[in-house]
Formats: sequence, C-alpha cells, structure tokens
Amino acid sequence: MTILANILIVLTISFGAIFIMVTAIGLIRLPDVYSRSHAASKSATLGVMSILIGVFLHFWLIEDHFNPRILLGILFLFITGPVGGHVIARAAYFSGVKAWKGTVKDELKPEYERKMKEASIKEKE
Repeated sequence: MTILANILIVLTISFGAIFIMVTAIGLIRLPDVYSRSHAASKSATLGVMSILIGVFLHFWLIEDHFNPRILLGILFLFITGPVGGHVIARAAYFSGVKAWKGTVKDELKPEYERKMKEASIKEKE
C-alpha cells in the first residue's frame, strides 16, 4: 500500500510542477495581458491544486493525519483562481489595454460600447 501511495503522491506533485512550469512559460511567451492572465489563472490553479492534493494524500496516507484545511485551501483556490484571472482581464479591457494584433474575436466590445454610452449619457446630465 505504501508504494502505491508514494507513486500516487509523486504523480500528483509532478503533474502540478509540470503545470506550474507551463504557467511560467506562458507568462513569458504569450503576447498580451489577456493571454497571460489566462495562463496564469487556469494552469497555475491546476498546478497548485495538484501539488496540494499530493500534500494532502501524503499526510493522509503516509502520516495518518487527515487535514481538512488543505481540502479547504484546494476548494478556495479552485473558486478564486479563475475568477481572479477573469476579473483582472476584464479590468484591463475596460481600462483600455489593447489586445494583441492577431486577436480574431472581441466578444466584450458590445458590452464595452454599451457601458461607454451609458457613461456619456450620465456625463451630459
């Protein structure tokens, strides 16, 4: 049982480390803030969650200590990581940060134009 537990722990921590490395490469190589925030939020969240799962499994299976705080940390990270990346990218868009010139589709443009129109109407009042 210990060998299988160790293999499972090493696999989950290795999987997480690989995703953290992919995040670092994405932050260096991707062209604009929107792509970088996607890399930072999605793959970093998966990487850190995998490492935390490996740590949880180590303490539970090897050390015989069940730690619910690690599970709460995983849940908190699962919820807040992608949401934070989305909010940062949306704030960058509304503050005027331009997308990469190779961007094909801009789905937020109608919302941006609507908000700008509402703001100009309020200014006139």
